[in-house]
Amino acid sequence: MAKTIHSMIRVLDEARSVAFYGEAFGLEVADRYPFEGFTLVYLRNDEEPFELELTVNTGRDAPYNLGDGYGHLAVSVDDVDAEHARLEKAGLNPGAVKTMERDGAPFARFFFIADPDGYKIEVLQRGGRFV
Repeated sequence: MAKTIHSMIRVLDEARSVAFYGEAFGLEVADRYPFEGFTLVYLRNDEEPFELELTVNTGRDAPYNLGDGYGHLAVSVDDVDAEHARLEKAGLNPGAVKTMERDGAPFARFFFIADPDGYKIEVLQRGGRFV
């Protein structure tokens, strides 16, 4: 059986990305590995062993083209309204909280926020399939 351990995104500015993910989701640098031409930075928190890997390419000064294939990362929180208010107060510009229904019943409450490189993160209320 496979175990999901991390997801990788390419970022332009390491410090800006580390600050965003720390403020938004409590992720901290678990490990940082400089190589010739790039650096790998692994972020995680105490909630879960899954990590976000930031790849920072040396000398890159143009934003990455995210294309039309990338969807989003997703995190779950105990109180989506409180998290939305906290992120808004921090000036991180979360999108509006939305409710999705399926077969006439509530399915999900969520909002999206974008990191400094434009990657979308879905913030979901914990419950149902989103624990």
